[in-house]
Amino acid sequence: MKDIRAGVVSVPLTAGRSSTCLADYVALTKPRINVLVVATSAAGYYLGAQGGLRALPMASAIAGTALVAGGAAVLNQVYERDTDALMRRTRMRPLPGGRVSAADATIFGLALAGAGLALLAVRANLFAALLALATIVIYLAVYTPMKRRTSLATLIGAVPGALPPLIGWTAARGDVSLGGFALFAIVFLWQIPHFMAIAWMYRDDYRTAGFPMLPVVEPDGRGTGRQAVLYAAALLPVSLVPTLVGVSGLAYFGIALVLGLGFIGLAVRFARSRSDITARWLFFGSITYLPLIWIGMILDRL
Repeated sequence: MKDIRAGVVSVPLTAGRSSTCLADYVALTKPRINVLVVATSAAGYYLGAQGGLRALPMASAIAGTALVAGGAAVLNQVYERDTDALMRRTRMRPLPGGRVSAADATIFGLALAGAGLALLAVRANLFAALLALATIVIYLAVYTPMKRRTSLATLIGAVPGALPPLIGWTAARGDVSLGGFALFAIVFLWQIPHFMAIAWMYRDDYRTAGFPMLPVVEPDGRGTGRQAVLYAAALLPVSLVPTLVGVSGLAYFGIALVLGLGFIGLAVRFARSRSDITARWLFFGSITYLPLIWIGMILDRL
């Protein structure tokens, strides 16, 4: 009876540990952010494709970009595990929580990034792989250490964040043209109001961890609000460029105009009151704006 009971107990415990371990490794890749990477790289590939759309090369390009982004996310958490432990919203991540070791996470991150680069180089083209490599280098070697020194790191961090659609475009077309740069610029400019909203909502966490985010170095929030409005306003004309260069049509132009004006309105509202409520509205507006822009652009090409 004792052996049977021990066996019955040991099976769910082992299964539970394996399930938890797998979930922790998945969490290290920041899957919610990777959904955005997959979506934007897929949109970039679709919009950049000339002639018929080839499903397998497109899937390979998207998978390669997602692997690179996941690997970079893992390696970023290895670097920031000490500051993650100080912040309320990140202290339970697998590394500061002690559920995954830094050595294992490093191997995992390098394996993901290496596999993604190889997939892009072999199944897409070398140019797309080089852009993905640039994403890793800027994100890990420039942006991540810079976060601890200056609020200007937000602008640098927006560069690798905006490269996935350009990687997709380049994987499909083999070169970078004005249309590809327009897709990059849209995501780059969109990120700043998005980041400003996040930085304001979690300013206490960033202050505790010693990150000199703009709301930390300027507690009154005026600079944060100005940045949100400035980049939301710059985004509006840039978001219309795809129509002007033939990537999309007039229907998209109207959609982008309406969405852009709404996004500016949310940024202005936040800049005036600088409250957690208006920051949250700006945040939710930002995560609504981007997928709608991509959907409008893609539907206008069908």
